[in-house]
Amino acid sequence: MNILFTCAGRRTYLLKYFKENLSEGDKVFATDMQLSAPALQVADVKIQVPAVYAADYVDITLGICKEHNINVLISLNDLELPILAENKARFEDLGVKVIVSDPEVIDICFDKYKTAQWVESLGLKSPKTYVRLQDVKDALAKGEIHFPLFMKPRWGSGSIGLESIADMEELDIYYHLLMKKIKKTILATASVGDEYIMIQEKLTGNEFGLDVMNDLEGNNVGVSVKQKLAMRAGETDKAVTRDLPEVREMGRKIGEALKHIGNLDVDIMQRANGDYCVLELNPRFGGGFPFSYEAGVNMPKAIIQWVKGEEVEPQMLQPEYGRMFSKNDYLMEIK
Repeated sequence: MNILFTCAGRRTYLLKYFKENLSEGDKVFATDMQLSAPALQVADVKIQVPAVYAADYVDITLGICKEHNINVLISLNDLELPILAENKARFEDLGVKVIVSDPEVIDICFDKYKTAQWVESLGLKSPKTYVRLQDVKDALAKGEIHFPLFMKPRWGSGSIGLESIADMEELDIYYHLLMKKIKKTILATASVGDEYIMIQEKLTGNEFGLDVMNDLEGNNVGVSVKQKLAMRAGETDKAVTRDLPEVREMGRKIGEALKHIGNLDVDIMQRANGDYCVLELNPRFGGGFPFSYEAGVNMPKAIIQWVKGEEVEPQMLQPEYGRMFSKNDYLMEIK
């Protein structure tokens, strides 16, 4: 089996996890804009490609799949997911199993305003969310929300453009500044229309990350809950696995309704009154997945077995509770 990871970036751990579960003779391929990307250094074959929004990006990736007899393709970048979802049939015509959800699912997750609306349609809670500046000011005047607030790109990735807003002066300043910033970044290509900034109430409390796992037909098969203990650059830096049936049930409900393919990275915050609010849905392996894997959740092996048409033991996707892990930096030689 040959597995291709696109936009591999810094996800060295994920490539290693799959390599640990592949058979002798199987290979891991990885692509990125830069051959110096850390994850490429642990791949069996590394290949440089243009940016995901380049006109020939899909054709080049298709060519790589054909040349190297790729069996499975896994993307590690939010911005690439809509592109792969739209072109999924072209890859599967070559016999490549693309681990990406349907375009409708990607749209719900990528558009953070749609995410909030969809979450509430399930009867779950999300932060109060606005996409028009005047609506926010009206809500503040009516006492429906209060400072501090969060401001971020509606179509965003990671912590790019995330701002904490303390008062009305900052609300105006950061809104116009973020409008300018987005136009200068790759997010400008991903954004649609004029309402591409989102403003939400700022929640404080315990934060949790969920790995909501579906099989290749979109059936929910497991949920791993981790309490986030520390964050760095928008990713979970320290966490512990928790046995929280109520939160796990939220993950199951999301997975069954969304019918995504593979892993869904979910962020949840607990309000002071105990309510749980869904913040984000990311239909890919997230930066918090290592905390699940190290606690016994072997989603890489499950994907390999599903692609082979084999049955997956449910216990394989259940974490051991109370396991705490922390990320650490180390140097990697670029060859």
